[in-house]
Amino acid sequence: MGCKTRRDIINLLREEPMFVSEISNELDIGQKAIIAHLRAMEDIGILNSSYKKILRGRPRKYYDLQNEVNIHITINRNNFDVQFTDDMLNTLQLPSGDEWSKLLDIEKRIDDGQLEAIDELRNQIRLYGNLLDRAEYILERTMRSR
Repeated sequence: MGCKTRRDIINLLREEPMFVSEISNELDIGQKAIIAHLRAMEDIGILNSSYKKILRGRPRKYYDLQNEVNIHITINRNNFDVQFTDDMLNTLQLPSGDEWSKLLDIEKRIDDGQLEAIDELRNQIRLYGNLLDRAEYILERTMRSR
């Protein structure tokens, strides 16, 4: 939510459901970037999507806000924390704002054709894999000792 584009998208969707090209035109931002933002917000439960038939052509995917979303953002020198209400995140946990922003930046650079960012993405994946391995080790060790 630290991203202005996402806040702008939410402001648009507060008024009415929209499809990608409408949002793209309103904000004067490329459709690929809009799709990435919409997908990220849909994945964490801020947005809903549905398909609606149109007279000609294939159905359009419309995006809409959930009925109510509660977000608490804490920002200080040492912390950037975003928390959603518990019912929205029964199983989903988000990376810190810094890590999320870094991934989105890498994704944007790759989408813009900066293929050297692929190596950076591979490094991030390796880092997350190492963190996951260590966390699983700690959990397994703890469960065995109980």
